[in-house]
Amino acid sequence: MPDRHTLEETERATRERVQHLPLDFAASHALLSIYRAANAVRARLTNSVLRPNDLTWTGFLVLWTLWIWDSMETRDIAESVGISKGTLTGVAKTLMARGLIERVPSTEDRRLVSLKLSDSGLALMDRIYPEFNKTESRIVGSVGAVDLETMTAALRALVESSERD
Repeated sequence: MPDRHTLEETERATRERVQHLPLDFAASHALLSIYRAANAVRARLTNSVLRPNDLTWTGFLVLWTLWIWDSMETRDIAESVGISKGTLTGVAKTLMARGLIERVPSTEDRRLVSLKLSDSGLALMDRIYPEFNKTESRIVGSVGAVDLETMTAALRALVESSERD
């Protein structure tokens, strides 16, 4: 569901609220746009692809991470997905109960556990990811190819600067 205020209204209200402070409004508005875009995209993908397949956004991110990287230790999955290890425990239990992932105990340290996709998890990702990507294509469809490349490069630069240090 979209925010009840447009992006422009939110920028204007923000400026009015904090105009007395020495702020970089261009930076604030850029990141507000990224935040709103990310939420809108996440909602659209969740509603059109994930929910019909009984997946949450976080569950999908765990499956996608394991699909791309095969097997990972739980601490690395949590970091990659951007969730706590406790949250991963609950998500992993749900995905294991559905037969989509499997636990792989470490042979070197019994305290460490890795996760991997089961055959059913692989089949699910092979089935739904093309649909997910089709929706991604529709979402960016109104952005020209040159602008899409520029946007992607700018977002990569933001990720790199945010993850530095």
